[in-house]
Amino acid sequence: MNTPETPRAPRAKREKPEPAPITQAQVLSAFTDNPTKVLAYRQLSRRLGVTTKGQREEIFAHIKVLRKNGLITLLQNDEYRLADTEAVAAALMPSNARKSTKKAQPPTSPDVERFAAAEFGQNPVVHRRRGAGFDYVGDDSRPKRDTNTVIGTVDLATPNFAFVVPEGTGNADDIRVFTDQLKFALQGDVVRVRLRSSRDGRPVGDVVEVLKRVRPEIVGRLQVQGTLGFVKADNRKVYFDVFVPPHLLHDARDGDKVLVRINEFPEDSGRQPVGEVVRNFGAAGGNEAEINAIMAEFGLPFEFPEEVETESEGISEFISEEEIARRRDFRNITTFTIDPADAKDFDDALSIQKLENGHWEVGVHIADVTHYVRPGTELEREGKHRATSVYLVDRVIPMLPERLSNGLCSLRPHEDKLTFSAVFELDENGKLYESWFGKTIIHSDRRFSYEEAQERIESKAGDHAEEINVLNDMAHKICAQRFKQGAITFETQEVKFRLDEQGKPLGVYVKERKDAHKMIEEFMLLANRKVAEFVFNLKKTKPRFTMVYRTHDAPEPERLQTFALFAQKFGYQLKLDNPKKVSTELNNLSSEVVGKPEQNVLQGLAIRTMAKAIYSTEPLGHFGLAFDHYSHFTSPIRRYPDMMAHRLLEHYLLGGKNVAVDPVEEECKHSSAREKLAANAERASIKFKQVEFMADEIGNTFKGVVSGLTERGMYIEIEENKCEGMVRLSDIPGDFFELDKDNYRIVGQKTKRIIQFGDVMEVVVKSANLLDRTIDFELVDNRPDHVKKREAEERKTRGGGAPRGYRDHSSGGMAKGAHKGNKRR
Repeated sequence: MNTPETPRAPRAKREKPEPAPITQAQVLSAFTDNPTKVLAYRQLSRRLGVTTKGQREEIFAHIKVLRKNGLITLLQNDEYRLADTEAVAAALMPSNARKSTKKAQPPTSPDVERFAAAEFGQNPVVHRRRGAGFDYVGDDSRPKRDTNTVIGTVDLATPNFAFVVPEGTGNADDIRVFTDQLKFALQGDVVRVRLRSSRDGRPVGDVVEVLKRVRPEIVGRLQVQGTLGFVKADNRKVYFDVFVPPHLLHDARDGDKVLVRINEFPEDSGRQPVGEVVRNFGAAGGNEAEINAIMAEFGLPFEFPEEVETESEGISEFISEEEIARRRDFRNITTFTIDPADAKDFDDALSIQKLENGHWEVGVHIADVTHYVRPGTELEREGKHRATSVYLVDRVIPMLPERLSNGLCSLRPHEDKLTFSAVFELDENGKLYESWFGKTIIHSDRRFSYEEAQERIESKAGDHAEEINVLNDMAHKICAQRFKQGAITFETQEVKFRLDEQGKPLGVYVKERKDAHKMIEEFMLLANRKVAEFVFNLKKTKPRFTMVYRTHDAPEPERLQTFALFAQKFGYQLKLDNPKKVSTELNNLSSEVVGKPEQNVLQGLAIRTMAKAIYSTEPLGHFGLAFDHYSHFTSPIRRYPDMMAHRLLEHYLLGGKNVAVDPVEEECKHSSAREKLAANAERASIKFKQVEFMADEIGNTFKGVVSGLTERGMYIEIEENKCEGMVRLSDIPGDFFELDKDNYRIVGQKTKRIIQFGDVMEVVVKSANLLDRTIDFELVDNRPDHVKKREAEERKTRGGGAPRGYRDHSSGGMAKGAHKGNKRR
């Protein structure tokens, strides 16, 4: 021990070991491991761990030799990249392909073949549709767990990290895995993760094995440099490019949008996966190329398999007298359909007649799809796999072939049609007295568009105007009772497009929901609710009869409080701490924001605050609709869960015993997943069309509302067409803005100007990138001159500062404290 009186002895200098020399192979490897990257000398030094002057000189010498031999190319200054030569291409090819010619197909291992079937199967034109599970890569059985590893599913979050959701562990926390430790796992892949310690206590781990690759295919833009191809994924969460050797490009050209199947995943995270172009959609940016690419990106089918089409064409239209005798006959009762003007499949109809007691009998008639789609058939397997129709901007990807969806099962006027019905006895106030469920036959008298039905409601004139107005009056009263019981009114504004024959958007507008829409919706809700209640009450003891329910949990209190704080930034005061008053508070807010710039922002966020509705065999109720029991019964042409509900209801009506719950629950989970995928694909197609529309508006000025804030910029949603783009903070002149996350705003460091969610701004369209599906805006400084002058004077007086809390009135802001006395409930 040293004391103040005893000075420390000087330490002996340690001899540092001489660093290992840098080899030419190491330098070349830095390029071949990253064939798309441009590497400067400093980057090479960091990658190779250079520490001495001697090693630096070795690198310069190796670079000179590699350049002389044509293996690397000097781009500018000291930046280099891998050369486009046949020698390099051969070096990068999989070892089993190097001996083959360019046209030869390299063999794939059995393991690769097992997971390469994926969504499209070996033929990318016809998707995989059997619903069979995928084998694990490697051993056929799952590896045994140990105390330090977890098996879970990958959920990509950003290009930098993903979360692995542990399986079968209840409320276990998700595990963060940085992408350089993911072993090239993609969304939905099953992996084994080794846990490691983290500073903040949150689970962190590294993937040690990819157990199941769900879909080793990526959609992206092909970049061809010389003879080498690289595919950059459209999905921004995909964190790597795919290298495509020359013999696997299959005539795809630079700039094409392609689907590439990965057939070689390297062990080294520094290398790139190797893939093969299996479908070429054409030049990126074109309508067909981009929409088809969206379909491929989300695993949507391009066509029905031949055997499915053949089976559907073989179904007879003939309705026998024996079949009619088994059904309740509604052919002589006034019946009509009300659908969008461009609809081709009419899967629901309403009938109405007055009863002798003065009440009204209202029939909700649904296409009897399960009469034609039988278990064990190709049609059934196809419908089960697709689970839902998908509505992209310019096309519909149907769950069932056109022969069924637009023919046999479409309730077209003046034709006898087989239906499954819910029939209600109601009075003029919408009070329900009796319900009946069963198989029926109808004959629709009229096909109305929503616009035609709305005309009958507004004018009280025209054919069937009396019946439509009676139904509309009842629907209003049923709706009022629903909201009195706690239903929530929030709904997002639906964006629609006017397209030309080539699919180019000519206009964008927000779909308006009028009484005709709401009337149909109310009777569909009534049918769905009463079918669920009927099955639930068939058996009074547990276990209840198995049924497909549409469930919606109450939102988590923490999420509600976060939303309340967010709404407060717009001047709305919400008290969401009392569960009994949540629906009332949200409905009041919904009414207050109608027609205001922040309507779409707040309503969209409110919906995201809610739990997601799913299909389940658990009768957990529907929070948003305030129903104790709710099912989906009314759209079997486009939703497989409705077909399941039809089959179960028919089974119980015929006196059948309870159905095993596990297979039904598995189909519920599959349908929920497919529904989510369809919604994502629909949003992607809308975003593409919005960008395409704004590409013709470059230089034009629009008014919008701040809809999002990040460290890079603020998102602005244009009021008139709901197109959203970004104003980059670095593009705002005269100031440097920083994000204030806690207060949902950005603050100018010089002027102290504050911009926050909901502020109204004027922007100029700067650019619209079809390839990235992004829109860039520039901010218009439209503040009045006297405000600018005042700000300049105060900045001069305060040495560059500005009044604290100042916000610009003209840009949607207001002075500090201006919300007081103007609190909106």
